[in-house]
This record gives sequence, C-alpha cells and structure tokens, in this order.
Amino acid sequence: MAAEISLAMQTAYADLVDRCAIAAFERDFAANGNFVAKTVRGRKYWYFQEATPEGRRQKYVGPETEELLEKIARHRDALDDTRDRQALVSMLVRSAYLPRPQPKMGQVLQALAEAGVFRLRAVLVGTLAYQTYAAMLGVRLPAASLQTGDLDIAQHRTISVAAKDKTLPPLPVLKAVDASFRPVPHLKNSTRSTSYVAAGGLRVDFLTPNRGAESGEPAALPALATDAHPLRFLDYLIHEPTQAVVLHGAGVHVSVPTPERYALHKLIVAQRPERPHEKRSKDIVQAENLLKVLLEGRLHDLLDAWQDAVGRGKKWKTLLLKGVGGLRTGTRDGLLKAVGETRSALPGVNLEFASSQARYDGDRDIVFFNGTSAGDRHRCAISREALEDYFGDLGEGGKSALEAFRNNRSSIENLLREKFLRAPVEGTDETLLTSRDIPALRKRLKK
Repeated sequence: MAAEISLAMQTAYADLVDRCAIAAFERDFAANGNFVAKTVRGRKYWYFQEATPEGRRQKYVGPETEELLEKIARHRDALDDTRDRQALVSMLVRSAYLPRPQPKMGQVLQALAEAGVFRLRAVLVGTLAYQTYAAMLGVRLPAASLQTGDLDIAQHRTISVAAKDKTLPPLPVLKAVDASFRPVPHLKNSTRSTSYVAAGGLRVDFLTPNRGAESGEPAALPALATDAHPLRFLDYLIHEPTQAVVLHGAGVHVSVPTPERYALHKLIVAQRPERPHEKRSKDIVQAENLLKVLLEGRLHDLLDAWQDAVGRGKKWKTLLLKGVGGLRTGTRDGLLKAVGETRSALPGVNLEFASSQARYDGDRDIVFFNGTSAGDRHRCAISREALEDYFGDLGEGGKSALEAFRNNRSSIENLLREKFLRAPVEGTDETLLTSRDIPALRKRLKK
C-alpha cells in the first residue's frame, strides 16, 4: 500500500484547489463586463460579455451548475492571494513530497491555462494528470511512474464546436514560453499539426475522442484553434472530469480524468497492438498504483467506472480483463473480487503446483502448501473436515491429515485449481478447500 499523506497536507491541497479555481475564474473574467445566460436544448450556459475596441465580445464560461453560480456571485470579491498559494504549493512539495512537473513543463501548462484551454473544458490527460492523483487520493505514488516529457490535452469535438469561443492558437502561446517550439506535421496529413515540440524534447499533444471508424485523420478543435489526433477509448477517459491543481508556481488549476477512469483506461489502452512496449509497461504500473488505493478508499467510484466500461461493449470488456491479467496477483485478485469476476475470465491465468512441502496448522485445523500464479506464490489449503469427509477417516492430530493429503494430493490440487479459477474470489492470499466446496467442484471437473 502506498504511503499516506497526512490529513493536514490533504486539507491544504483541498484548500489550494478551491483557491486556484477562484483565481483562475478571476483571471479569465477580469475585464469590465457582465455574465449572461443562454439556453440551448433545454440547458442553460453562461457567457461573459465585455466591450472591446472591436465591439461586444462574449467568452464562454460553462454550463450552469451550483458551483458556477457561486463563482459568478462572488466574482471580483476574492483577494489576490498569489503569494499565499505559492507558499502552499511549496509546502506540499517540500513537506508532503508531492510531485511537481519539470519547470519548463509547468510553464507551458500555465501558459495554456492562462490562454483559456481549461476554461473551454479541455482536459489534461497522461502522466501530468497522473501526478495530481497523489494529492487527490492522499498517498505518495512511486517516483518512476511520474516521469514524463509529454503534455497531453484532450477535448471532445462536440464541446469544442458548441463553445462558440476560442483561445489563441497553441503555437504563439507555446513560443512565448520557448521560442524553439514548432508544429509537427501529422502523419496522415502533413499540412496539419496536432503536436508541438520544443528543442529540448518537450512535446504538447492535442487529442480528441475517435468517433466512427478509425481513420487516424486529424480533427479540428475550433475552441482550441488547433487540430487534434483522434484516439479510441478517449471519450471514456474524459467523461465527467474532476478539478485538480498541478503544483507549479502558485498552482495551475486544471481538469483531469477521475483516477478510477484513468486506471481502467490504462488497462484498456495497454492492450492495443500499436501501443509501444515501454508505454504499455508504464500504463500497467500507473494503473496498478492507483487501483491499490482505489480498492481501499474509493471502491464505489471504481465500481461505477468499471460498470460504465464493460457496459460499452464486448470488446471493451475483453481488453479490460486482459489488462487486469497483467496486474500483480494481489491487485488483480482484489479487483476481480470487487467487480464479481472469476480468475477464469482472464486469459492465461492458472494455478500451478510444484512439490512444495505440506504442513498442518492446528490452530485452523487445515493442511496448507504453496502453489504459484503468474510467478507469485499463492497459499493453498484444505480443511481437516474436507479431508475426513471425502478422503477417508482420520485419527487424532495432524499426522493422519497430512497422510490423507499426501495420498490424495493430485485430486486435491485439481479441486483447488478449479476453485481458484472458477469460483468467486474469496481472498487474494489463499484458496481454502472446504467440505461445502467439493461436490460442486467435482461435478464441474467431470464435465
């Protein structure tokens, strides 16, 4: 289990998220103007209307929510607390050992945020989003899974078109941070760009969910004034994102996927044949780190995200279960137990036996020994009652129980393997064979 962050530091981060949200709202709508609402297809959307030398201009604010109405009500009332937020960021990095991006990465992200990318409902995805989950979940995540040289921004095309507002094109925004930024010609259409790269290798990618057949053709995002690369499964990842702060400067307020969707999405995309091997490995590591925490502290949210994924079709479930099979056995079995799947649903999973020594545990009245699954040791056991009911009368003590086990070891191992694979997961560390299990298991083995 990942090391927990103190409650005081978790509270400080929550305060930082609120204050950065207010500061971002003040920054985006700082000019003289007023808020106006429009109703589209029965839903109310808010815009900020201001006078400019070119005439009246409206900036998109967002769909009406209680939180947004509260922000509008207290617009301009918040004091400039930049220094306080800088101190909070510094404390969270130094005292809670929370991750912060590389300085240039942070500067680029801040420039994009100030340009209005997240105001227009774009979502930060990829490892930089993953970095925010440490504070969000109150744990420290392994440092190796936090490293990145890419900054990934995603947006639904429908949202981009409907916003009726747009940011500056990315290139001048990026060049203001690093003049070496240049557009990268897209592989499918060299006249269009979905990525921008700087001399040091820092890369910014714009993504959008793929709709329909996979063509790979770039899609226009009018609100972000750029093209974006279409990706399958991305719509699931960025559905109903959450708010977070990237720990750079005074804090950069962003939208990120929920950690449970991020984890399950990583299991899915890791199975895509075009995914590079090094990215697949990182996908599984990040998913594993998050799932360990989610199974303990956010099980309800994880189950909701699981149901949404498997409800999207057979292919989704197949890829997701294949990804689960790549997890370490403890996390794998914990997730299967939570979602009600058996180990037999995973391709290639088995329980194997060597000539491990069997022992008798008098406190629990069982005979136990070790098997292996996916290279990890798994404790196997049979109750004395099951031995007596199905493998002969036993005398007193453990000696006769061990003898009964040794005389019937092959049959017992077959029963244990059948329970391990096809019965609901009871525990992640041990499979116990009881009298109640054996009739049904024998019946299945005969089929």
